[in-house]
Amino acid sequence: MARRSQITAPGGSVAAHVIERCLALARHTETEGTITRTFLSEPMRRVHADVEAWMTAAGMRTSIDAAGNIRGVYAAATAQAPRLFIGSHLDTVPDAGAFDGILGVVLAIALVDSLGGRRLPFAIEVIGFSEEEGVRFGVPFIGSRALAGTVDEDLLGRVDADGHSVADAIRHFGLDPSAIGDARYAAPALGYLEFHIEQGPVLDHLGLSLGIVHAIAGQTRADVTFTGSPGHAGTTPMAARADALAAAAEWVLQVEGEATATPGLVATVGRLHAMPGATNVIAGQCVTTLDIRHTDETALAEAVGRLQNSVYQMATRRGVEVTWHTRLGQPPVQMTASLVDTLTQAVRRCGAPMLQMSSGAGHDAMVMAPHMPTAMLFLRSPGGISHHPDEAVREEDVAAALSAGRHFLDVLTEDPHAR
Repeated sequence: MARRSQITAPGGSVAAHVIERCLALARHTETEGTITRTFLSEPMRRVHADVEAWMTAAGMRTSIDAAGNIRGVYAAATAQAPRLFIGSHLDTVPDAGAFDGILGVVLAIALVDSLGGRRLPFAIEVIGFSEEEGVRFGVPFIGSRALAGTVDEDLLGRVDADGHSVADAIRHFGLDPSAIGDARYAAPALGYLEFHIEQGPVLDHLGLSLGIVHAIAGQTRADVTFTGSPGHAGTTPMAARADALAAAAEWVLQVEGEATATPGLVATVGRLHAMPGATNVIAGQCVTTLDIRHTDETALAEAVGRLQNSVYQMATRRGVEVTWHTRLGQPPVQMTASLVDTLTQAVRRCGAPMLQMSSGAGHDAMVMAPHMPTAMLFLRSPGGISHHPDEAVREEDVAAALSAGRHFLDVLTEDPHAR
């Protein structure tokens, strides 16, 4: 006998309740008055409690792996069936919105719940990744790397601003970092599907609810440190200065110029930390960050090379030293054509207009793509706003994504070649 959906309620749509659940999770935060939730911080325990309850009500068996990913498995009609993974992340940037990552997890639970107990020829595993944003340790995708089996000792040894390592954070949460290998997926993988807000303006400008992602831009992240000579701001002549902050300022404009001159490239210096940071002292050191992205691997590598050459040349001219430390080198990733075709059929069945697009933002899907067939569906971001408290979604877009998800499961069920 089919089980009635647990997520619906009189007078409210499933999509509306998905949004309500995202807003409920937003209340679990490290900083009162904002939404901030980093890797395995205390608020994640409360998130896990809510998500586990929803997964259980939808008929899933739940667990938390050694990376802090919460996982819910909805069994197939037969044993030894392949498994479809559907996931996104539950961490946030500081002062975030309520939907980046979180919507994909809550929507996936609602999709399983909509089956009402009906079993499919494949199992479904919904995953809420513990970390994707890279806020606490300066490197992203800890959660999905654990699922892919690519967490190594170097990653476990990374430290945060307080000197605590990733392994320390895992232990503090009550988990065992030595068991991180057990987090790797073991069941035969049918594929990985991720629902996510676009985080940009394209769908909103076109008036579309959904977009099918065909590629995710590669990205390089680096720390670039300038070291000069501190000195008195009033007594050191301009010609005698080795000003680290002035060098960093020129570097920022070099980065902007490179991105402006290279079609499809985006580049950002998101942080400058000048030391000693006093009004009347010439900066002796300035630490900056670089985030640079492109969907073409060659174009990305060439741009990074040009920026490295130019920053060293500029540093020599200014009489300062520069060090470059690459924190992330993620190549562009193509989604899997066969699973994109299945998702395209699903979107066509639900009556939504068709749009294939690339993603400038990084997502867990790019970590999973080298390991299993992968597809990704974007939902419109009103105003193109994301990583901001004003981040929002429209109920009709969530409803369209749920419809596309149900048709996606139907196509996989009906067509053995699709799985």
